[in-house]
Parts: sequence; structure tokens; C-alpha cells
Amino acid sequence: MRVLDGMACEVEGVGFAGAKGFAGGFGARALQSWGEGPVKAFVRTAIEETLKLESALAKLRTESRVVLLHYAPVAATVEGEPLEIYPFLGSSRLEEPINRFASTVVFHGHAHRGHPDGATASAVPVYNVALPLLQQLFPEQPPFRVVEVPVAAARAVGAAGGAVTS
Repeated sequence: MRVLDGMACEVEGVGFAGAKGFAGGFGARALQSWGEGPVKAFVRTAIEETLKLESALAKLRTESRVVLLHYAPVAATVEGEPLEIYPFLGSSRLEEPINRFASTVVFHGHAHRGHPDGATASAVPVYNVALPLLQQLFPEQPPFRVVEVPVAAARAVGAAGGAVTS
């Protein structure tokens, strides 16, 4: 097991980048760095976590990039939670490096009553895989998601017709 707190690794041609992420809200309603010192420190933490994710993504040279977070990078996957706690479930600041580094897919938890699927502005799929959510939505299935991620043809020795999935 590897903890990807601002780190990246490659497994069989697929790149993985991870960070905890942080809270702060989404879009125009995201908390900004103004006012009291504790508010500024809170926003600084959100920015530092975004920079960790950016650094991890920048290290990857793989065609496919999987992003692993605790906090949500988009509001779509926290829908279903009480509106009052949206700002504490994620931060849209995380979305920018996901889009810029052409990530393939994003997985996060933390939003236990959120929505299972979303996407970034550049159509990167985002999956909320919080255990309580998966147990509620799919009570007859094991609580995990399976997503096919393309692997570059060059890495798939003997692959017929281009890329294979793993």
C-alpha cells in the first residue's frame, strides 16, 4: 500500500496521483482569503492541498492518470448532502489541476450522502466512492466501483488493435 499524499506512482502503465484535498466550497461560493487570520489559514490549507495534487500530477508521464482524493473536487458529487455542509465536503480549487493535466478519472470519498457520479468542467469523470454511499445505493453488491482505464498500447505487449484496459 502507498499513501499518495502529494505523491504519484505508476502501476502497469497507469499513473496514480493522490492528495487529501480540503474543504472550502465550490465555484463562485468558494471561501476566499479575506478577513480574520483563521479564515486565511483555512484557505491557505485548501491551496496547499491543491498544490500537492498539482505536483503529483506533474510527475506522471503516463497517458492515463487516476486521481485519488478524500475531498470532492466538484459540487456534483456532494449533491444530496445538506446544503449547509457543502463547503466542508470539498473544494473546486482541486478541479483546476485535474483538468489541466488531462486526468482520466477521479475518485473521492467524504460525502457519505452525496451523489455517486459527476464530472469536471472538461468532462473528467468524478466518482464519489464513500463507503456509506455505496452501501446505500448498491446494498446487494460489494461496496466498490469498477472503472476501466485505458493503458497505452506501447505498454500492452501483444495488444491487438491498440489500447487494452485494466
